[in-house]
Amino acid sequence: MGIKDWNEEDRPREKLLQRGSAALTDAELLAIFLRTGTPGKSAVDVARDLLTEFGSLRALLGADQQRFCQGNGLGNAKYAQLQAVLEMARRHFKEILQHGSVLSSPDITRAYLSARLRSYNYEVFACLFLDNQNRVIQLDELFRGTLNSANVYPREVVKQALHYNAAAVIFAHNHPSGINEPSQADKHITEKLQQALALLDIRVLDHFIIGDGQPYSFAENGLL
Repeated sequence: MGIKDWNEEDRPREKLLQRGSAALTDAELLAIFLRTGTPGKSAVDVARDLLTEFGSLRALLGADQQRFCQGNGLGNAKYAQLQAVLEMARRHFKEILQHGSVLSSPDITRAYLSARLRSYNYEVFACLFLDNQNRVIQLDELFRGTLNSANVYPREVVKQALHYNAAAVIFAHNHPSGINEPSQADKHITEKLQQALALLDIRVLDHFIIGDGQPYSFAENGLL
C-alpha cells in the first residue's frame, strides 16, 4: 500500500504539518526527503531500509558522496539536495547567532556546532569567536587530527582571538566515536586555553564536545 492510501494522520507530510517535525520518526523525516518509494515499497519502507543499511540517520547524513550514492534510491541528485539542505541549516543557525547573544540561544548554539562538526570522521577542534555582546564573529576550525585526538596549540587560539578582537570564545570539538564525555586531555587543554586567554581578558564561556545525542557542556558540568 502506497503512502497516499494511508490514513491522512499517518502520512509523514501531513503528520508534520499537523503536529510539527519533532513528532516524526527518523524514517518518516527521511521519507519526506526521498519523496517516492520503489516498486513494492513506500518511501517510508525505503527510508527504514536505508537507516538499517547505514546504521543511523547520522551515519547516512554524514556519508561521503560515494558511500551515499550506493544506497537504494539514492544518487548524485539526492546527495546534492542533501548537502544543500545541511548547508542551509548551518547558515540559518549562524545567522541567528550573529544577530543575538549565544547566551540567549543555547539550543541554537548547540545545533550550529553539531551541524558543523558532527559528521567528521576525525577530530576537529573549533573556536566560536564572540564580540562583547556575545554575538558570533566567526567560527574557525583551527585544528584537525585523527580518529581520537587533535593537537591544540594555545598560541594559535590566542592569535586568532586577537585577530577578530574577540571578547569571548566558545570551544567545540567532536568525538567521532560518538561518546561525548571529556577525556583528561580535553580537561587539561581547556584549562590551558582558559589561562592563556584570561591574560588578555578574553572570557571562555564554554567548551562543547560533539558526539551522539546532546553535546556535552563543560560549563553546565562545572568544569569552567
